Amino acid sequence: MPVNDSRLDRVRKQKKKRRWVWILMSCFSVALISSSYFFFQVWGAMDHAFDPLERKKPAKRSQEVTMDQPFTVLLMGADGKKGDWRTDSLMLVSIHPKKKSAKLYSIPRDTYTEIAHSNGVKTKINAAPYYARLANVDLETNVVETVENYLNIPVDYFVKIDFHGFIEVVDALGGVDVDVPFNFNMRLFYKWYTFEKGPAHLDGHEALAYVRMRKSDPQGDAGRTARQREVMQNLAGQAASLNSVTKINEIMEALGNNLGHNLKVSEIYKLQATYRSIPKENMETLKDRGYDSNEENSRGIWFHYVNDEERLRLSHIFRKHLDLPLETLDGQKFEGISPADEEKHQGSENNGDPLGTSDETSEVTKEAGQ
Repeated sequence: MPVNDSRLDRVRKQKKKRRWVWILMSCFSVALISSSYFFFQVWGAMDHAFDPLERKKPAKRSQEVTMDQPFTVLLMGADGKKGDWRTDSLMLVSIHPKKKSAKLYSIPRDTYTEIAHSNGVKTKINAAPYYARLANVDLETNVVETVENYLNIPVDYFVKIDFHGFIEVVDALGGVDVDVPFNFNMRLFYKWYTFEKGPAHLDGHEALAYVRMRKSDPQGDAGRTARQREVMQNLAGQAASLNSVTKINEIMEALGNNLGHNLKVSEIYKLQATYRSIPKENMETLKDRGYDSNEENSRGIWFHYVNDEERLRLSHIFRKHLDLPLETLDGQKFEGISPADEEKHQGSENNGDPLGTSDETSEVTKEAGQ
């Protein structure tokens, strides 16, 4: 992919780390300050995307919380069409407004777990929408409840954006600059894209192919996560410099057609203000200590396995951050030394927030029953 000298001069690594949903939220606040016209555009787009969960409150809470209290947000990257999509990336975020801190955990899409409303089926976590359709329940609600059961923590809010929205937002921002780490080819939507090592400027389709490739990366998911983070960092810088109503309109159109959430408009502004107030050093990215294997089932399917002790460690980290009492994974009172206290710094790092996992070829509907 040829790159001219001017592009080479523009390519640089961003130090500020944001995930894609927060990038979009940054667009909201920047434009809101500069234009009252933008307020009505945001209101319309967000109201159109409002999609409440089919329940009154999280099953893991005795009552609803407000954004003045510790709360969680589940970010979903969806692949597919309305009513027939899969979660290709998941990230759980807990935010403590008073402590000005956040914890973030990207849940691998191949994580082996029991799916809600599936009569006890255990498979990849990204099969939750598939089983929701079989059980005739709301897709987003089933994803949320599957994650809640996996970690025994409440999910208060969700935000879902599909890949077409990602493409349109990148294009609306004029593309994105990256530094390709090595040569590779990637097929996306029946078209092959070629990436050559070095600086490059990508449009929306190229950017999606760039961040979804995993199988050709010698570092696997770690390498893909680094590329995703690079793209999001650079988009964040571009979003922060927005001053054109025309560009804002394009982004709003992309969001309105490809975004779903259960946030009221007032809560979106509250969320953005709270998140922006959190210092970088108070943002902790959690990593599970699971492993990938295709040898633990007779059909040779690759899964990401996380044992119960590790799930409990992650659960307790989040529950402490949310000021919730410690429990076992099945919701009973926990007694003894929490695995979250044994090695506080192992398995996590304070280095911002990498994007969730995805894959260049996912066949959840084929694997959902396996």
